[in-house]
Amino acid sequence: MTQHTLQGRREDEVTWFQRRDTLKAAAAWVATGGMPAALAQQRSNVVDFVGDILLNGQRMLPQQVVQTGDEIVTGAASRLVFVIGNAAFHVRQNSRLRVERGATLNTMSLLRLLSGAVISVFGRGVARSIVTPTLTAGIRGTGVYTEVMADQGGRSYFCNCYGTVDMQAGGNRALSVSSYHQSFWGEVEPRGGRFLTPAPALNHTDEELEFLARLIDQRTAWQIAGRTGVKDGRGYMEQQPPEMHPAMPR
Repeated sequence: MTQHTLQGRREDEVTWFQRRDTLKAAAAWVATGGMPAALAQQRSNVVDFVGDILLNGQRMLPQQVVQTGDEIVTGAASRLVFVIGNAAFHVRQNSRLRVERGATLNTMSLLRLLSGAVISVFGRGVARSIVTPTLTAGIRGTGVYTEVMADQGGRSYFCNCYGTVDMQAGGNRALSVSSYHQSFWGEVEPRGGRFLTPAPALNHTDEELEFLARLIDQRTAWQIAGRTGVKDGRGYMEQQPPEMHPAMPR
């Protein structure tokens, strides 16, 4: 499995995709036609469901449908994997998020993460965003990992695992074009005069992104290229020449 650095997360939170029941559920989802078939047959878009989960304030049942406009809260030792349109999500334990509606019931316009962590893979299509208490990411077709660090005062972590993302935090902006993990902190208070600062690869793996991509009949950038990059702990913004630095005041 891909090497990763854990910060405030347990090992089993990044190996969830290896569980026999999860693999069986994913295989069944793909074999039965994925999201188009789920819509046509009016069945659930939930691929994996473990533990105590609230949907719009009520205890969620495994065969319920997650729709845009819904709020999801996961408890301890809980997780939820679901698909909306051409996007797949894994919500980790102790998370709270809202999936806001786009042009249709099955089109997400914005994912608002208030606490916890979510891994997301998006197919190409309409503009979408992920918002945390300290940053905003404009999503094109991409795979990303987002986490709000409760033990760091709500500081947000965002990794553009592959694809193109417009990043904003405070007065700073950056265009991230990634084929293998470009990571950022959205700071609560500026560090070195910046709200958007470089970050290493934390708390997620290639295999998690590959699992979610498969649910929507996609492949990650490194699967398509047949090679990965190097997770050397260097943040994206550290690699930019000073005269071309992407984090500029608006």
